[in-house]
Amino acid sequence: MIKPKPVRVAATLAAALLAAAGCSSPTASPGGTGNAGTLVVATAGEPDTLNPVLNYGVDGASLIFDGLVARDARNELVPALARELPTVSADGKTVTAKLREGVLFHDGSPLTAQDVAFTYQAVLDPTVDSTLRSDLDMLVSVTAPDPATVVFTLTYAYAPFLQRLALGIVPAKAFAGQDVNKAGFNRKPAGTGPYRVTSWTPGDRLVLAANETYWGGRPANSGVVVAFVADDNVRAQRMRAGEFDAAELAPKLASGFEGRNGYRVHKVPTADYRGVMLPMGNPVTGDLAIRRALNVAVDRQAMVTGVLGEAGEPAFGPVPPTSEYAEPSITGKPAADIAGAAAALDAAGWKPGPDGIRVRDGRPAAFTIMYPATDSLRKELALAVTADAKKVGITVTPEGLTWDAITPRMGNDALIMGYGTPYDPDFVSYKLFSSAFAGQGFFNPGSYRSTVTDAALRKGRDDADPAARKAAYATFQKQLAADVPWVFLTYLQHTYVVKDSVSGVTPRVEPHEHDVANSIWWNVHTWTKKS
Repeated sequence: MIKPKPVRVAATLAAALLAAAGCSSPTASPGGTGNAGTLVVATAGEPDTLNPVLNYGVDGASLIFDGLVARDARNELVPALARELPTVSADGKTVTAKLREGVLFHDGSPLTAQDVAFTYQAVLDPTVDSTLRSDLDMLVSVTAPDPATVVFTLTYAYAPFLQRLALGIVPAKAFAGQDVNKAGFNRKPAGTGPYRVTSWTPGDRLVLAANETYWGGRPANSGVVVAFVADDNVRAQRMRAGEFDAAELAPKLASGFEGRNGYRVHKVPTADYRGVMLPMGNPVTGDLAIRRALNVAVDRQAMVTGVLGEAGEPAFGPVPPTSEYAEPSITGKPAADIAGAAAALDAAGWKPGPDGIRVRDGRPAAFTIMYPATDSLRKELALAVTADAKKVGITVTPEGLTWDAITPRMGNDALIMGYGTPYDPDFVSYKLFSSAFAGQGFFNPGSYRSTVTDAALRKGRDDADPAARKAAYATFQKQLAADVPWVFLTYLQHTYVVKDSVSGVTPRVEPHEHDVANSIWWNVHTWTKKS
């Protein structure tokens, strides 16, 4: 879950465009959105690093790097740095990729198989701070038998392994004699992608220039400025002022641009869910009866209508309804069942006190829900949960905080969280709900533990048979619905506002992580705009 960083609101885009002028056309357009052909996009989240090994753009579409494979507009795998999709051996344990010829990094050096091997070896290196290592625990070795061939050897046949090959490839020589965790490359990288980095001002902007020698053909524009604006309302205000060509906005803020001359609103389907993470170590949220009651007390349909403006749908689990692995039996009632929630609490000994707040053994049914203060959508969801909980005698205190304040409290206080992927159910869920990751930062922060869930997630990861995987993920979803470590609320549509002057926009189903990478601008190298 990418954490938005503070933004210097006073910094205007004029400074960003001056920076862009050094790498593109020197003639600014009269509309104030940049030099001829320069596109300006705005997002809330900012990466901590621009190194794929350290988790930047790991699912591709990073603008700066390419993987061996990429995803097209339907999220289907296509060759990228590999000249064709890698081949998989009959036993599923050997994957071989042949590299495209003539690919250059931004520094002019040629791509070789050793660069690919180094990238994955760095991920596997225990001294490197990569959260991807657990995603690749099936990977035994990566070798480069010749400059154009890469061989991956696995301990077991991991079904979605080819999807993991969207990871951006870095040049091995850039890290010679350096600590990968602290290398200057992490802020000033050289990839093979359609754009090269010219500057990165933390909390403000990332300036990218077109890669004139891109193997896929020169981008249709001269560059991209990514503006980092954490506050939703400030981002909307700056979009109205004409500073951006495209911006992601919360649904209610985006709706203000519908029908407005010069703009269009895109509601993009996603696998991105929001929910309440309930810590097992909290004496209230750790109680199963409380969690189950809250699960049926929340009015998901009202959230979709009132908070999302119909830009989404009710959520009951972490596998999106569009997935072939979705388990239909876990779907509950989208509207609140107040009577059912009250009955469950009564049966568990949580009795209403004089003030209506339920109490058991002298302890009130009360807890805090945290949310990032700059995220207007999560704030509204927290307030909706608070109101619904009150109807059944549970007191919830919503608290908007910075991520630095939220992080140390996740083991005890509930949190409005967001995750989700359209790619494979092993992605995200393995780390988010496995006991092996209990209490490890944003991986399973509530320390949920279940032997049934653990076994199902492991089976889904270890077995390449489609039927066995589907059964395993059905078991996983059913157990999660019974244990309620999260109260899933909604699946979102990501809402973007784009100027009418921009053409080439091609929305596709998006994951939760969608800031510089994997947003509606996944194919921004094909975009153009009228001056």
